[in-house]
Amino acid sequence: MQLYGKTLVVTGVASGIGNEVARLARFHGARVIGVDRHPVDMTLDAFHQADLSDPQAIDALVAALPARLDGLANIAGVPGTADPALVARVNYLGLRHLSQALLPRLTGGSVVNVASILGAAWAERLAAHRALADTPDFAAGEQWLAANPVPAESCYQYFKEALIVWSARCSRPWFASHDVRVNCVAPGPVFTPILDDFVTMLGPDRVAADAAKMKRPAFADEVAEGIVFLLSDAARWINGVNLPIDGGLAATAL
Repeated sequence: MQLYGKTLVVTGVASGIGNEVARLARFHGARVIGVDRHPVDMTLDAFHQADLSDPQAIDALVAALPARLDGLANIAGVPGTADPALVARVNYLGLRHLSQALLPRLTGGSVVNVASILGAAWAERLAAHRALADTPDFAAGEQWLAANPVPAESCYQYFKEALIVWSARCSRPWFASHDVRVNCVAPGPVFTPILDDFVTMLGPDRVAADAAKMKRPAFADEVAEGIVFLLSDAARWINGVNLPIDGGLAATAL
């Protein structure tokens, strides 16, 4: 699992999983370009401060990135305690906008999207997620969501479900046309700065139920290992998957 000679873009690099992915990818030889709305306190090959909820800011970021890239790790996200419109823009619409804009530069590369174990019920709303996935751009996606509003209390789960569906739907055509693999990882609870937001969002009953099924929350570096693997050539024939990285939490539903 080596990344020598590869140039990767990692969003959400200032903390948590994104920070660990950048560190590990550089250890394995990659050139890492970090993106975050907050400043960073780590060594990177380049850094761009950008608001990934704003399509104009994303366009400016794309203009500043190299003409050739080998991987994109979409890790930036906001918790479900944030405004639902912001959750939609960062966790889905902005992520999609950035990925689509960089697709021509990623030939032969890999896109890894961070979903969640909370997106596991995607099949229950598959028709809606397909309809949103079929909107062509950021503005059209916002228009669709205005006509099909998502309840605030479930917006985080909804857009993680939508991300899993969108990733799967574009994995085949992107691999066929650009040799770009698209995969998701689905972490369970992780010790990151927004873990408390998830406790607030899910409520004490769900948190207690999950805690009884798991050894502990993950450390961010334990999730990063799977993401870096999917970015590497060791995963060159893995495409269109949603990989749980949850210590077996999802398996307890069986």
